[in-house]
Amino acid sequence: MAQVSGQVGSDPTLSGVNPLRTGVSGAATVTRRRAAGRRDNLLAFLFLAPAIVILSVFNFFPLFFSFYISLHNWRIRKVGFVGLANYAEALQKREFWQALGNTVYYVIGTVPITMALALFIAYLLFQKVRFLSFFRTVYFLPYVTSSVAAAAIWTWIFNARSGILNQLLSGTGTQLRWLLEPKGVFAMMADRVGLTMPSFLHGPSLALVAIMAVAIWHLLGFDIVIFLAGLGNINKELYEAARIDGAGEWAIFRRITIPLLAPTISFLTIISTIGAFKAFNEIYVMSLSTGGNSAKAGNPLGSTQTVVVYVYNQFYSSQRLGYGSAVAFLLFAIIFALTVLQLWHGRRREAM
Repeated sequence: MAQVSGQVGSDPTLSGVNPLRTGVSGAATVTRRRAAGRRDNLLAFLFLAPAIVILSVFNFFPLFFSFYISLHNWRIRKVGFVGLANYAEALQKREFWQALGNTVYYVIGTVPITMALALFIAYLLFQKVRFLSFFRTVYFLPYVTSSVAAAAIWTWIFNARSGILNQLLSGTGTQLRWLLEPKGVFAMMADRVGLTMPSFLHGPSLALVAIMAVAIWHLLGFDIVIFLAGLGNINKELYEAARIDGAGEWAIFRRITIPLLAPTISFLTIISTIGAFKAFNEIYVMSLSTGGNSAKAGNPLGSTQTVVVYVYNQFYSSQRLGYGSAVAFLLFAIIFALTVLQLWHGRRREAM
């Protein structure tokens, strides 16, 4: 009897299972799943279509058309194809290299200082202090303030004749030209003590330093909020265990906070560097008030003209659209290379 039942169980025809029918139903199931997948993909594409159209019209097309313009001698109208001549001209022009140097000064003078101050303030705000929400709001207010309106107010504060800053310094006998001063700050300090510095050590102009101070004030709140978010993701038990083991606050900050904030620091470094290279509003508004040619930003003597402002001047003052597009793509190449380098360095540190 057991032998018969075993034979029945092993025979697919006797057990009620038809292999041919099973294969047909399996193929039909696969076909239905593929059809459902195609319908889902089509539906997803339909939902994405408006965003794709907007990005294509307002982002991708201008990008490629700008590159096309950069290959031509293009002013009000296209004159002719010049290949890479605009790029070669930019790389040979002293004005472009001066603008690039000013941009590097601006990036170095704003990004590290803003991030260091933001991390310090965020760490203080992360502690148990009274009126914490009030302080967070106060520090974030400059970031949500219109950059153009803020730059106009700061221009009045830095005014060499009637500005409030020089009025406050009048008691010390110091009067500075601020936004009118093209001389490097390190050269000015050396002059105070009777020293002479070589030209490559003069540093950024006092006018550019004043603009950098405004940029730090404006961007500080955003960095603080990002650092607070990063600090909130750190397990508090690590701090408690370290304090139980007798670690001091500086050791905790250096051994726990900084390593665990590495992804946040890397993220902020990348976006802050990109933003600094593309900064325009404060520089343009404050440099137009320097008493120079109001139709061309970047005075005095070009010491506040960054690459973005230089591109703007080529477009709207000199009306050299092809050359300005070439300079813009050179700036894009620099930003892209720095971003890739920062991403590579960040991933290398995480792997270690």
